[in-house]
Amino acid sequence: MTLAPSIVLATYATHGLPLKSKVERAVDELIGSLPNPEDLSAEQRRGIIARYDTVLQANFIYWMTATYLSVMSDEARAIIIDNLHEEVGDCHPEMLRRFTAAARAVPTETDILAVARDLTNVRLFMGRKSGVKNIITMAFFEGFIQQFMTPFAKLAELQGSSEQEYTIVHGVCDIAHTQELYRALAAEMSTNPPDSTTDLFEGVDLLRTLIQAIVFSDGGLAETA
Repeated sequence: MTLAPSIVLATYATHGLPLKSKVERAVDELIGSLPNPEDLSAEQRRGIIARYDTVLQANFIYWMTATYLSVMSDEARAIIIDNLHEEVGDCHPEMLRRFTAAARAVPTETDILAVARDLTNVRLFMGRKSGVKNIITMAFFEGFIQQFMTPFAKLAELQGSSEQEYTIVHGVCDIAHTQELYRALAAEMSTNPPDSTTDLFEGVDLLRTLIQAIVFSDGGLAETA
């Protein structure tokens, strides 16, 4: 008999918290650390949008593809491939490109270099193709994006942009994507359970550091940090 996803994820408690709850708490803590867009200068807002574009436009589909290649569960594969079909079919990178251009935040060399080291760390981690850890990382990221879309849209609005397709679409679709990834995680953990000594949050920690580089790098919040 196959256990329900909630039972599977609750079984894997880390530091006293069920796995799903710990991921959600990590997202909430990261969101809670973000600055109010209205407290930022125009250059700080521009920098955050530019660095987010640098990371997301060229890497999200790679990360999700690496996750697809890493899993052994048929159910997890089906869920992840549905996500990829949507990303590619609706051309989400183009949505982000238009969002960034309308906010006059096309990345500069400085923006690219500001996230380069931490971006490389995440790329290399995802490329090691550890199924459970990759899904946890992507569930964390989808959960973060879902909540980040409101302040992200505000950053662009304050830059004088009215182009909001990217934030509107991801504020809605990533709710479902996050929950589906938890289903994929439960399926993968049932099929290919991790060793008890595995650091399940290695990717989450690397990705959180990368997001902090997007928001707090020099040229962004260094002036007010």
